[in-house]
Amino acid sequence: MFRGVSYIKSKISNIGFCNKIRDNVLNIRKTSLTPLYEDLKAADCVICSGAGRSLHSLNAAMSQIALAQVGWRNKVVLTPDDPGFPGKNMYDAAHDLDRRYKKILLLMNSGSGFSDEPLMMAQDLAKYIDQKNNNKFRMGLLTSSTKSPLAEVTNKYGSVVQIKGRGKMKPSDAYSDVGMMGDIFELGTLELLNMMIEAVFRNLDVGAVFKLCEEEFEIIGNIIDANVQSETYTKLVDILEKRTNVYLGGRGTANEIAKMTGVRLFHIKTALGDNVFMTRGVNTPHPRAGDLEILMSYSGESKSVLIWCDVLKKFNGVVLGITGYKNSALAKKSDLQIILEEETRPYTPRRFYTRAAYVLSPLPVKLAERLAQRGLKLPEYLLSWYHSVTQ
Repeated sequence: MFRGVSYIKSKISNIGFCNKIRDNVLNIRKTSLTPLYEDLKAADCVICSGAGRSLHSLNAAMSQIALAQVGWRNKVVLTPDDPGFPGKNMYDAAHDLDRRYKKILLLMNSGSGFSDEPLMMAQDLAKYIDQKNNNKFRMGLLTSSTKSPLAEVTNKYGSVVQIKGRGKMKPSDAYSDVGMMGDIFELGTLELLNMMIEAVFRNLDVGAVFKLCEEEFEIIGNIIDANVQSETYTKLVDILEKRTNVYLGGRGTANEIAKMTGVRLFHIKTALGDNVFMTRGVNTPHPRAGDLEILMSYSGESKSVLIWCDVLKKFNGVVLGITGYKNSALAKKSDLQIILEEETRPYTPRRFYTRAAYVLSPLPVKLAERLAQRGLKLPEYLLSWYHSVTQ
């Protein structure tokens, strides 16, 4: 039987908000998670919806289905931004999805439950279900607010799982303890969803999801502490506190993790007059000498990622390579390396990407702490303002 948080006696990391994430995930009731888990197992098509980092978290986890080619029985994952999404909105798409698939799950991730995009999709789908009296569709929601408009709609046509975020804490500059804004919720759902995917792939029951989470959090905690205390992390913070732009990139799942990291770094670097770009984004300028590029690739052999690395180095920039193999091309080319080795079989879900997200999550925290030591405190209400006008 799963032990539960009340029996957990030790922390997993010296970064306080990581312990809070672990506690929140393991405090979810098994009876609450079961309906969503069963709907995920049964669906042959999953539509993902969210906003900002919550959407990147959801996409990163669900993209593992594409890697796991064995046993999924043609489970398809779509987002409204995909070229193959069959409609200009969820109501229009539902007609085609109804024809193509037997079981469709609209899976949403929203801490507040007030995000416009998933709420509109849920309302559109509810309209279709009511008009057609259709039982092929289900909705699922991960949220911190069970009283929100999105939770109300979802409860009528599926299941809502509450995963707590930071709670009612006021804005703070104690980022190591509380994370930045939605860190606790967004990273929590990333880990929960990733372990749900792994459990589905291995045909395990819902109880195994919690066991996998508990075991993985211990590993993540060790990885975080080892890297945060490393010379590499110190050098990264040294670079970030200077007048440098930051570039982040990867392919597929790695790109979703890069976006999650980029959002938080953007809040701080913008306050310093610098900027953060996604590699090969539509507004990405040429790098300058001294700029930092963070590249992720599990194999370390992705040709496009290696090209990005070469370009940055030609401009005398600094590259951090995050890869699963210490002898990979990316690791060898990079000025700084974080190696997250993982034993995994081909075509199975990987934990590399979630671990990369957690390892990078203290980076903006450590930058904010370094700036505070220099006399520049960045209160969260300032970062929240940057967030509100850019998201």
